[in-house]
Amino acid sequence: MIAKLLNVDESVRKMELNFETGVPFKPLYGVTDDRTLELYMHHARQESTKYFLLVTVGEESVRHGKVSEKAKTEEQNLSDSYIPGLDSINEVPNVGTSSNVAEDHGFPELFANSYVNEMPMEMPSPGRSLFVSPTLIPSFVDVVRNASEGNEQGTATEDVRTTPVEPYQNVPPIPISVVEANVEGSGCGDQTCVEEGIYGEGGILGDIEEHRIFRSKKELMTCVSITAMTEKFQYKVFKSKPSFVVVRCIHTSCSWRVRAKKLVESEYWMVTKYEKNHTCPTDFKPVRRRQATSWVVGECVKRKLINPGRVYRPRDVMDDMKRKFGVDISYSVAWRGRECAYDNLRLGTPEESYKLLPGYLHMLMDTNPGSVVNLEVSNGNRFQYLFIAFAASIHGFSYCRPVISIDATHLKGKYRGVLFTAVCHDANQQIFPLAFGVGDSENDASWSWFLHRVKSVFGSNPALVIVSDRHRSINNAVQEVFPQAFHGICMYHLLNNLKTKFRNKTKELEQHYIRTAKTYNLQDFHVLFYTLSSAVPGVKEYLEAVGLHRWTRSHAPSRRYNIMTTNISESLNAVLVKVRELPITALVNEIRLLCQKWFHERRTKAAGCTTMMSKDVEMKLEGRKDRAQAMGVICADQYTFDVVDGDRNYCVDMALWTCTCRKFQLDQLPCDHVLAVVRKTPYEAYDLCSLYYTREFWHETYRGVINPIPHISSWTTPQQISEFELQPPDVRTVAGRRRKRRLPFMGEELPTPKCSRCKERGHNRATCQNPIALHPTDEAGCSGSNLPTHQPIHPSDQHSTLQL
Repeated sequence: MIAKLLNVDESVRKMELNFETGVPFKPLYGVTDDRTLELYMHHARQESTKYFLLVTVGEESVRHGKVSEKAKTEEQNLSDSYIPGLDSINEVPNVGTSSNVAEDHGFPELFANSYVNEMPMEMPSPGRSLFVSPTLIPSFVDVVRNASEGNEQGTATEDVRTTPVEPYQNVPPIPISVVEANVEGSGCGDQTCVEEGIYGEGGILGDIEEHRIFRSKKELMTCVSITAMTEKFQYKVFKSKPSFVVVRCIHTSCSWRVRAKKLVESEYWMVTKYEKNHTCPTDFKPVRRRQATSWVVGECVKRKLINPGRVYRPRDVMDDMKRKFGVDISYSVAWRGRECAYDNLRLGTPEESYKLLPGYLHMLMDTNPGSVVNLEVSNGNRFQYLFIAFAASIHGFSYCRPVISIDATHLKGKYRGVLFTAVCHDANQQIFPLAFGVGDSENDASWSWFLHRVKSVFGSNPALVIVSDRHRSINNAVQEVFPQAFHGICMYHLLNNLKTKFRNKTKELEQHYIRTAKTYNLQDFHVLFYTLSSAVPGVKEYLEAVGLHRWTRSHAPSRRYNIMTTNISESLNAVLVKVRELPITALVNEIRLLCQKWFHERRTKAAGCTTMMSKDVEMKLEGRKDRAQAMGVICADQYTFDVVDGDRNYCVDMALWTCTCRKFQLDQLPCDHVLAVVRKTPYEAYDLCSLYYTREFWHETYRGVINPIPHISSWTTPQQISEFELQPPDVRTVAGRRRKRRLPFMGEELPTPKCSRCKERGHNRATCQNPIALHPTDEAGCSGSNLPTHQPIHPSDQHSTLQL
């Protein structure tokens, strides 16, 4: 774009554009094409860079020993060119003297020591350069872009100058860390400048090179420490000042050294001198690797901790440091290094994470318009409550069955708290997240606050059903916020309460209670409930006091469909089991990433569905059709049918869409008996299904998109939010290791682990002590085989002689 505006033929003349650091050093980035120019323009608009753009037009090219005729006339065209709107451009010769910059030129103070010649604005001649202030880059690039488009369409450049320029919106917020500077002749060499360091395999920083730029002094010293561990030597800090640092090899006669200097008016550091050859004696071997500090170890291993669910113990950190660098570190250093890596990956410490939360929530609403976010603070700007509902979830709930499962689970971070969730089922019987909340604990105030936000966002449907456990605060909050909604109880949680109260009858309870709760027919319920009461004395009075309509499907005043438990909430809690250990901002970000992934995968799956119903419903209908083939159908009239199912008869009324089994009415799906009638009549099974199960509703549920949030370096937050410092909640942190597993209730049977090595239960692979045969034989036996068989080897005998 620049070449077209300046009438420069790129085939005969080379032109380079670079980011300039504001001091007479090598350029920081190379602008090699229109894409990287657009990238720089974007960062100038976002005010995420204060560096100037250096434009250099190369010398004339020589072809076949002669100067091209086109290049001869180019200098005159170049001097006559003019870019409108650039009042802060000064010609910068390759060699000059330092001078102060006039204030009317608009250059910031960091550029005061540059080689700038105070001259009227002119275009650069071949071999000369000009600087463009980033504050003027929006108009500069817009003019260039419009001039380029105008020239392609045959429009005069003068017409473009008077055309209003719209804000440039075509460049996404790309982090600077993805840009690599590798321009021939730019002085950058092969260096790669990134936003937060250069990481290779395993998360290791790159090599030290002269003129390499680092984001901070800590990043510089981390790179030096990793270099020392890799090359098996030690260093000492010879001099360290706020503006420079000198590092030498620990041996006094060695010439290895690094000198770095802080750039003017910035946090960047640049290596000014690097002697990488060692002259210390070959027999000089330091005993201790003092460079392996906890924060250096954290930089080395943090790539392995990106997945929150990965188990990476301090012992694993010790083994990896020994294998990669040959360094022996203590358990405490390994533990602290892992914690440093966690803080780096989790957007800082728990306290810093709370300070980042307002800016993150602002970007969440900015990138996902229509989302609802409520942050409530107490005195002293301390965190109290948080509510989040994505716009995609708000839109999709209209196409889901109106049954909401609510639950809360404990957070395991430093400041604890609880995570509130509200979910439902989609057309394919999968978890559809509606809203999330964070509070101090499960109490009346927190549950009431969360449900009030849920009601304000999703409304109150007359057919709404809320399913939860028997927590007293949930019951009080539902009666206060949703007095017209039916509040059902999770039958599994009620079963656990029964096991606690009737400890000696757990087997009989499990045998009869589940069938009683799930049955559709009232006559069947009375028979099963009588059997349960006879097997477990006293359970009848207990369940009647709870309310038969709250835990049974047959007595429910509203449709619960197939949602009799809070399993969808418990399943979501299980997915977030490791995420709940993260600080608040990282926790919210992981939840957003999970929802973003689910919406994309299920939207793609729904778009590829070719059946009338969702895939899960289609499989359920196919199974019911197979069972319906064995049933007899006797027609009474055009709409009434008698269906014989074994030794029982069921009446089906196609005019009222009813069946005496009641499954058709309560689930809004054809039961086995209705499908038996469909086989004998011209009715269509798909016409008898609720719209909540159709492919169209399934696809519409996930039509909304949860957009990603850019890197923190690209955040654009108002000043009021940037200056607001959110403090952690005022809670008393308990000393010692925090509990990560909940206490089992009375009578609960915890699943025993299964070893992946010996396939036995009661232990895992890490603690397995069972001997394993080297050549296990099959169950049929290999007694006739000529192959020798080996005796199993116990771990304690692994150094003994193997007997064949």
